[in-house]
Amino acid sequence: MMKYFHRQVQLWGEDTQTLLSTKKIAIIGSGGLGSSLAYALGASGIGEIHMIDFDEVSHHNIHRQIAFKTGDEGKNKAVVNAQIIEQRCPFVKAIAHECDFNTWADKDIEVDLIIDATDNLPTRGDINTYAKTKNLPWLYGSVEAFHGQIAFIDESSFSDAFKIINKTPAGIAAPMVMHIASLQANLALRFLAGLKVKKDFLYYLFFNDEGELVTQKFGLPKS
Repeated sequence: MMKYFHRQVQLWGEDTQTLLSTKKIAIIGSGGLGSSLAYALGASGIGEIHMIDFDEVSHHNIHRQIAFKTGDEGKNKAVVNAQIIEQRCPFVKAIAHECDFNTWADKDIEVDLIIDATDNLPTRGDINTYAKTKNLPWLYGSVEAFHGQIAFIDESSFSDAFKIINKTPAGIAAPMVMHIASLQANLALRFLAGLKVKKDFLYYLFFNDEGELVTQKFGLPKS
């Protein structure tokens, strides 16, 4: 196993890599952010990854959801991602749940971290409520057009910081999806590996009219 993870072992040693193999995460949503997270974290050596999504691949998903290719239309997104994770890394157990978040929550599966890869505020509100009842941290992420947001939520509350409304997202640039998922994955991996993570801050990233990538940071209110 250590040979497979050689470059990571160089980074943090065999003990930390072994620690990762004991961790369990849930990725809520297996589309744009979810499939990028599956690639980024699926070969990192996390012991168990739960992929949750009730939806099936559609033709218009494929350009921004890197796990899918033409011919995957009609397949469940969580199932495809779980298969890819195990094909790429035999040391990770990937479990697909063909359901929505609340149905998965009712299964009462123990995890160390929940990662939001959804596309709507009401579900994020549900994730926040569930995480608080379980005393679990979770990672929020969202993308729209050429901007995105991420936050590692621990003592703060998503529902206190955001107005929970139904909102139809605008268009999305595919590379921005991968960028936000990559940042989520880095925060997740640092946390699971026992490294320091800045918690309860919202990071807002966007390209301004001059094409400059701007990053802003805001403290989130404690719950």
